[in-house]
Amino acid sequence: MQALIYEGPRIMNMREVEEPRAGEDEVVIKVAFSGICGSELSGYLGKNSLRKPPLIFGHEFAGTISSLGSRVEAAGRWTIGQRVTANPLVTCGQCALCLSGRHQLCVSRKLLSAALPGSNAAYVKIPAAFVLALPDSMSLQLAAQTEPVACAVRTAELAAAKPTDTALILGMGPIGLLNLQALLQYGVQNIIAVDMNTDRLEIARKLGAKVAFSPADTDTVEEVKRLTSGAGVNIAIDAVGAGITRRQCVSACAPGGRVVYTGLHEDESLLPVNTAIRNEITLTGSFAYSALHFRTALDWLAEGRIGLTEGVIEAPLREGAQWYETLLGQPGSVSKVLLVPEGDA
Repeated sequence: MQALIYEGPRIMNMREVEEPRAGEDEVVIKVAFSGICGSELSGYLGKNSLRKPPLIFGHEFAGTISSLGSRVEAAGRWTIGQRVTANPLVTCGQCALCLSGRHQLCVSRKLLSAALPGSNAAYVKIPAAFVLALPDSMSLQLAAQTEPVACAVRTAELAAAKPTDTALILGMGPIGLLNLQALLQYGVQNIIAVDMNTDRLEIARKLGAKVAFSPADTDTVEEVKRLTSGAGVNIAIDAVGAGITRRQCVSACAPGGRVVYTGLHEDESLLPVNTAIRNEITLTGSFAYSALHFRTALDWLAEGRIGLTEGVIEAPLREGAQWYETLLGQPGSVSKVLLVPEGDA
Protein backbone atom coordinates (compact mmCIF):
# COMPACT_ATOMS: atom_id res chain seq x y z
CA MET A 1 0.00 0.00 0.00
CA GLN A 2 1.01 3.64 -0.35
CA ALA A 3 1.93 5.54 2.80
CA LEU A 4 3.39 8.95 3.61
CA ILE A 5 6.56 8.25 5.59
CA TYR A 6 8.33 10.67 7.95
CA GLU A 7 12.03 9.99 7.28
CA GLY A 8 13.71 12.82 9.19
CA PRO A 9 13.26 16.49 10.07
CA ARG A 10 11.25 18.11 7.26
CA ILE A 11 11.54 14.96 5.13
CA MET A 12 8.38 13.08 4.11
CA ASN A 13 7.99 10.80 1.12
CA MET A 14 5.40 8.52 -0.37
CA ARG A 15 6.55 4.90 -0.14
CA GLU A 16 5.17 1.49 -0.92
CA VAL A 17 4.91 -0.44 2.35
CA GLU A 18 3.35 -3.72 3.43
CA GLU A 19 -0.39 -3.55 4.04
CA PRO A 20 -1.24 -4.17 7.71
CA ARG A 21 -2.76 -7.54 8.64
CA ALA A 22 -5.30 -7.78 11.43
CA GLY A 23 -4.26 -9.74 14.50
CA GLU A 24 -6.86 -11.82 16.34
CA ASP A 25 -8.29 -8.83 18.22
CA GLU A 26 -7.60 -6.18 15.59
CA VAL A 27 -9.39 -4.38 12.79
CA VAL A 28 -7.88 -2.99 9.60
CA ILE A 29 -9.51 0.24 8.42
CA LYS A 30 -9.41 1.63 4.89
CA VAL A 31 -8.60 5.29 5.52
CA ALA A 32 -10.91 7.88 3.96
CA PHE A 33 -9.58 11.00 5.72
CA SER A 34 -6.51 11.55 7.91
CA GLY A 35 -6.04 14.90 9.64
CA ILE A 36 -2.75 16.68 10.31
CA CYS A 37 -2.30 17.37 14.04
CA GLY A 38 -0.24 20.16 15.60
CA SER A 39 1.81 17.63 17.57
CA GLU A 40 2.78 16.05 14.27
CA LEU A 41 4.01 19.40 12.98
CA SER A 42 6.55 19.50 15.81
CA GLY A 43 7.37 15.87 15.04
CA TYR A 44 7.90 16.78 11.39
CA LEU A 45 10.43 19.40 12.54
CA GLY A 46 12.23 16.75 14.59
CA LYS A 47 11.21 18.39 17.90
CA ASN A 48 9.02 15.61 19.28
CA SER A 49 10.86 12.85 21.12
CA LEU A 50 7.94 10.43 20.65
CA ARG A 51 8.19 10.48 16.88
CA LYS A 52 11.26 8.76 15.51
CA PRO A 53 11.78 8.09 11.78
CA PRO A 54 10.85 6.16 9.79
CA LEU A 55 7.23 6.52 10.85
CA ILE A 56 3.73 6.86 9.42
CA PHE A 57 2.07 9.89 11.01
CA GLY A 58 -1.69 10.38 11.40
CA HIS A 59 -4.07 9.69 14.29
CA GLU A 60 -7.17 11.74 13.40
CA PHE A 61 -9.04 9.57 10.91
CA ALA A 62 -12.17 7.87 9.69
CA GLY A 63 -12.83 5.18 7.12
CA THR A 64 -14.40 1.79 6.50
CA ILE A 65 -13.52 -1.61 7.91
CA SER A 66 -11.41 -3.59 5.47
CA SER A 67 -10.64 -6.77 7.41
CA LEU A 68 -11.24 -8.35 10.83
CA GLY A 69 -9.14 -10.50 13.12
CA SER A 70 -10.44 -14.00 13.84
CA ARG A 71 -11.77 -13.26 17.33
CA VAL A 72 -13.27 -9.96 16.21
CA GLU A 73 -15.06 -11.70 13.35
CA ALA A 74 -16.34 -14.45 15.66
CA ALA A 75 -17.77 -11.85 18.08
CA GLY A 76 -19.97 -10.53 15.26
CA ARG A 77 -19.98 -6.90 16.30
CA TRP A 78 -18.22 -5.48 13.24
CA THR A 79 -18.72 -6.02 9.52
CA ILE A 80 -16.63 -5.40 6.43
CA GLY A 81 -17.41 -2.00 4.92
CA GLN A 82 -18.79 -0.55 8.16
CA ARG A 83 -18.13 3.19 8.58
CA VAL A 84 -15.98 3.89 11.63
CA THR A 85 -13.51 6.09 13.41
CA ALA A 86 -11.13 4.96 16.15
CA ASN A 87 -9.57 6.22 19.35
CA PRO A 88 -5.85 6.18 18.43
CA LEU A 89 -4.66 6.15 22.06
CA VAL A 90 -4.28 2.43 22.67
CA THR A 91 -4.24 1.71 26.41
CA CYS A 92 -4.07 -1.43 28.54
CA GLY A 93 -7.52 -1.08 30.12
CA GLN A 94 -6.37 -2.94 33.22
CA CYS A 95 -4.18 -0.57 35.25
CA ALA A 96 -5.52 1.60 38.08
CA LEU A 97 -5.49 4.68 35.84
CA CYS A 98 -7.50 3.01 33.08
CA LEU A 99 -9.95 1.50 35.57
CA SER A 100 -10.48 4.96 37.11
CA GLY A 101 -11.32 6.43 33.68
CA ARG A 102 -7.99 8.20 33.17
CA HIS A 103 -6.95 6.21 30.12
CA GLN A 104 -4.82 9.06 28.78
CA LEU A 105 -2.42 8.59 31.71
CA CYS A 106 -1.95 4.83 31.22
CA VAL A 107 1.78 4.15 31.48
CA SER A 108 1.44 1.50 28.76
CA ARG A 109 -0.36 3.78 26.29
CA LYS A 110 0.67 3.70 22.65
CA LEU A 111 -0.44 6.34 20.16
CA LEU A 112 -0.92 5.78 16.47
CA SER A 113 1.59 8.06 14.69
CA ALA A 114 4.09 7.70 17.57
CA ALA A 115 4.56 4.21 19.00
CA LEU A 116 2.34 2.64 16.31
CA PRO A 117 2.01 3.23 12.55
CA GLY A 118 -0.54 5.95 11.86
CA SER A 119 -3.27 6.75 9.38
CA ASN A 120 -1.37 8.68 6.69
CA ALA A 121 -1.70 5.59 4.56
CA ALA A 122 -4.24 3.61 2.58
CA TYR A 123 -4.89 1.34 5.58
CA VAL A 124 -4.32 1.41 9.32
CA LYS A 125 -4.84 -1.28 11.96
CA ILE A 126 -5.95 -0.94 15.57
CA PRO A 127 -7.39 -3.16 18.32
CA ALA A 128 -11.14 -3.52 17.84
CA ALA A 129 -11.79 -2.28 21.39
CA PHE A 130 -10.88 1.24 20.22
CA VAL A 131 -13.14 1.36 17.16
CA LEU A 132 -16.40 3.36 17.16
CA ALA A 133 -19.25 3.04 14.66
CA LEU A 134 -20.51 6.21 13.00
CA PRO A 135 -24.12 7.38 12.98
CA ASP A 136 -25.66 7.09 9.50
CA SER A 137 -26.05 10.86 9.37
CA MET A 138 -22.36 11.61 9.96
CA SER A 139 -19.93 12.09 7.10
CA LEU A 140 -16.52 10.46 7.16
CA GLN A 141 -14.97 13.91 6.84
CA LEU A 142 -16.64 15.13 10.02
CA ALA A 143 -15.86 11.88 11.86
CA ALA A 144 -12.14 12.43 11.21
CA GLN A 145 -12.38 15.38 13.65
CA THR A 146 -13.38 13.18 16.60
CA GLU A 147 -9.87 12.94 18.05
CA PRO A 148 -9.12 16.69 18.25
CA VAL A 149 -12.65 17.34 19.53
CA ALA A 150 -12.01 14.81 22.31
CA CYS A 151 -8.94 16.85 23.31
CA ALA A 152 -11.14 19.96 23.52
CA VAL A 153 -13.77 18.14 25.59
CA ARG A 154 -11.09 17.18 28.13
CA THR A 155 -9.62 20.71 28.26
CA ALA A 156 -13.02 22.31 28.93
CA GLU A 157 -13.64 19.78 31.68
CA LEU A 158 -10.30 20.53 33.35
CA ALA A 159 -11.03 24.26 33.10
CA ALA A 160 -14.14 23.66 35.23
CA ALA A 161 -15.95 26.02 32.88
CA LYS A 162 -19.10 27.82 34.10
CA PRO A 163 -21.49 30.24 32.36
CA THR A 164 -20.30 33.12 34.56
CA ASP A 165 -16.64 32.69 33.53
CA THR A 166 -14.59 34.90 31.26
CA ALA A 167 -12.07 32.87 29.26
CA LEU A 168 -8.91 33.53 27.28
CA ILE A 169 -7.65 31.17 24.59
CA LEU A 170 -4.18 31.70 23.14
CA GLY A 171 -3.80 30.10 19.72
CA MET A 172 -6.57 29.70 17.17
CA GLY A 173 -5.27 26.64 15.41
CA PRO A 174 -7.62 23.64 15.21
CA ILE A 175 -7.33 22.83 18.93
CA GLY A 176 -7.85 26.46 19.96
CA LEU A 177 -10.93 26.76 17.74
CA LEU A 178 -12.35 23.53 19.14
CA ASN A 179 -11.55 24.62 22.71
CA LEU A 180 -13.58 27.76 22.03
CA GLN A 181 -16.57 25.67 20.93
CA ALA A 182 -16.21 23.31 23.89
CA LEU A 183 -16.33 26.23 26.34
CA LEU A 184 -19.48 27.47 24.62
CA GLN A 185 -21.04 24.07 25.36
CA TYR A 186 -20.48 24.79 29.05
CA GLY A 187 -22.29 28.11 28.70
CA VAL A 188 -19.22 30.37 28.68
CA GLN A 189 -20.12 33.46 26.63
CA ASN A 190 -17.25 35.86 27.30
CA ILE A 191 -14.37 34.32 25.36
CA ILE A 192 -11.28 36.24 24.23
CA ALA A 193 -9.38 34.68 21.32
CA VAL A 194 -5.77 35.57 20.47
CA ASP A 195 -3.72 34.58 17.42
CA MET A 196 -1.25 36.11 14.98
CA ASN A 197 -3.28 34.86 12.01
CA THR A 198 -6.06 37.29 11.08
CA ASP A 199 -7.95 34.67 9.05
CA ARG A 200 -8.15 32.34 12.03
CA LEU A 201 -9.24 35.23 14.26
CA GLU A 202 -12.14 35.81 11.88
CA ILE A 203 -13.10 32.13 12.12
CA ALA A 204 -12.97 32.46 15.92
CA ARG A 205 -15.36 35.41 15.78
CA LYS A 206 -17.78 33.47 13.61
CA LEU A 207 -17.65 30.53 16.03
CA GLY A 208 -18.57 32.74 18.97
CA ALA A 209 -15.52 34.54 20.38
CA LYS A 210 -16.70 37.82 21.91
CA VAL A 211 -13.34 39.49 21.24
CA ALA A 212 -10.50 38.39 18.95
CA PHE A 213 -7.20 40.21 18.49
CA SER A 214 -3.61 39.75 17.39
CA PRO A 215 -0.65 40.16 19.77
CA ALA A 216 1.06 41.99 16.92
CA ASP A 217 -1.36 44.87 17.49
CA THR A 218 -1.30 45.14 21.28
CA ASP A 219 0.22 43.65 24.42
CA THR A 220 -1.81 40.52 25.18
CA VAL A 221 -1.93 40.78 28.97
CA GLU A 222 -2.58 44.52 28.98
CA GLU A 223 -5.43 44.13 26.48
CA VAL A 224 -6.99 41.29 28.48
CA LYS A 225 -6.85 43.40 31.64
CA ARG A 226 -8.41 46.32 29.77
CA LEU A 227 -11.20 44.13 28.41
CA THR A 228 -11.95 42.79 31.90
CA SER A 229 -11.76 46.18 33.67
CA GLY A 230 -8.52 45.12 35.31
CA ALA A 231 -9.87 41.91 36.81
CA GLY A 232 -8.34 39.31 34.48
CA VAL A 233 -9.94 36.11 33.23
CA ASN A 234 -11.25 33.12 35.16
CA ILE A 235 -9.94 30.63 32.60
CA ALA A 236 -6.83 30.85 30.42
CA ILE A 237 -6.08 28.10 27.90
CA ASP A 238 -2.73 27.89 26.15
CA ALA A 239 -3.18 26.09 22.83
CA VAL A 240 0.25 27.17 21.56
CA GLY A 241 2.79 25.72 23.96
CA ALA A 242 5.39 28.51 23.80
CA GLY A 243 7.10 30.01 26.82
CA ILE A 244 5.60 33.45 26.23
CA THR A 245 2.02 32.17 25.89
CA ARG A 246 2.36 30.01 28.98
CA ARG A 247 3.50 33.03 30.99
CA GLN A 248 0.76 35.23 29.55
CA CYS A 249 -1.89 32.77 30.72
CA VAL A 250 -0.76 33.13 34.35
CA SER A 251 -0.41 36.90 34.14
CA ALA A 252 -3.84 37.33 32.52
CA CYS A 253 -5.70 35.35 35.20
CA ALA A 254 -7.82 36.85 37.95
CA PRO A 255 -7.12 35.69 41.52
CA GLY A 256 -8.39 32.15 41.84
CA GLY A 257 -8.23 31.63 38.09
CA ARG A 258 -7.51 28.38 36.25
CA VAL A 259 -4.83 27.89 33.60
CA VAL A 260 -4.95 24.85 31.33
CA TYR A 261 -1.88 24.03 29.26
CA THR A 262 -2.57 21.93 26.18
CA GLY A 263 0.08 23.09 23.66
CA LEU A 264 3.27 20.99 23.45
CA HIS A 265 5.48 23.21 21.30
CA GLU A 266 8.28 23.80 23.84
CA ASP A 267 9.52 21.23 26.34
CA GLU A 268 10.42 23.68 29.12
CA SER A 269 9.29 27.20 30.06
CA LEU A 270 9.94 29.78 32.77
CA LEU A 271 6.71 30.69 34.59
CA PRO A 272 5.75 33.49 37.03
CA VAL A 273 5.24 31.02 39.86
CA ASN A 274 5.12 33.66 42.60
CA THR A 275 2.17 35.27 40.81
CA ALA A 276 0.44 31.90 40.66
CA ILE A 277 1.08 31.34 44.38
CA ARG A 278 -0.04 34.78 45.55
CA ASN A 279 -3.18 34.69 43.42
CA GLU A 280 -3.90 30.99 44.04
CA ILE A 281 -4.01 30.29 40.34
CA THR A 282 -4.44 26.64 39.43
CA LEU A 283 -2.11 25.38 36.69
CA THR A 284 -2.88 22.07 35.02
CA GLY A 285 -1.89 20.17 31.94
CA SER A 286 -4.43 18.64 29.58
CA PHE A 287 -3.20 15.62 27.67
CA ALA A 288 -5.42 13.77 25.23
CA TYR A 289 -8.66 12.26 26.59
CA SER A 290 -10.31 9.24 28.16
CA ALA A 291 -12.53 6.74 26.34
CA LEU A 292 -15.56 8.67 27.62
CA HIS A 293 -14.24 11.99 26.29
CA PHE A 294 -13.74 10.35 22.89
CA ARG A 295 -17.32 9.04 22.84
CA THR A 296 -18.63 12.43 23.99
CA ALA A 297 -16.72 14.07 21.13
CA LEU A 298 -18.36 11.75 18.59
CA ASP A 299 -21.80 12.51 20.08
CA TRP A 300 -21.23 16.28 20.02
CA LEU A 301 -20.11 16.13 16.40
CA ALA A 302 -23.14 14.06 15.44
CA GLU A 303 -25.44 16.53 17.21
CA GLY A 304 -23.89 19.50 15.43
CA ARG A 305 -22.66 21.07 18.66
CA ILE A 306 -19.03 21.31 17.62
CA GLY A 307 -16.73 20.87 14.65
CA LEU A 308 -14.73 22.73 12.04
CA THR A 309 -16.37 23.50 8.70
CA GLU A 310 -14.81 26.74 7.49
CA GLY A 311 -11.22 26.43 6.31
CA VAL A 312 -11.21 22.62 6.14
CA ILE A 313 -9.03 21.45 3.23
CA GLU A 314 -9.10 18.03 1.59
CA ALA A 315 -5.83 17.16 -0.15
CA PRO A 316 -4.37 14.02 -1.73
CA LEU A 317 -2.08 12.09 0.61
CA ARG A 318 0.75 12.46 -1.90
CA GLU A 319 0.67 16.23 -1.24
CA GLY A 320 0.98 15.73 2.50
CA ALA A 321 4.57 16.97 2.82
CA GLN A 322 3.62 20.22 1.07
CA TRP A 323 0.78 20.77 3.53
CA TYR A 324 3.03 20.20 6.52
CA GLU A 325 5.23 22.99 5.19
CA THR A 326 2.23 25.23 4.51
CA LEU A 327 0.84 24.79 8.01
CA LEU A 328 4.24 25.64 9.49
CA GLY A 329 4.65 28.69 7.26
CA GLN A 330 1.57 30.47 5.95
CA PRO A 331 -1.59 28.54 6.86
CA GLY A 332 -3.82 31.46 5.90
CA SER A 333 -7.48 30.64 6.43
CA VAL A 334 -6.87 26.87 6.74
CA SER A 335 -8.35 25.47 9.96
CA LYS A 336 -7.72 21.77 9.29
CA VAL A 337 -6.08 19.69 6.57
CA LEU A 338 -7.52 16.25 5.85
CA LEU A 339 -5.34 14.01 3.73
CA VAL A 340 -7.08 11.62 1.34
CA PRO A 341 -5.31 8.39 0.24
CA GLU A 342 -5.02 7.79 -3.50
CA GLY A 343 -8.19 6.46 -5.04
CA ASP A 344 -10.50 8.34 -2.64
CA ALA A 345 -9.54 11.90 -3.62
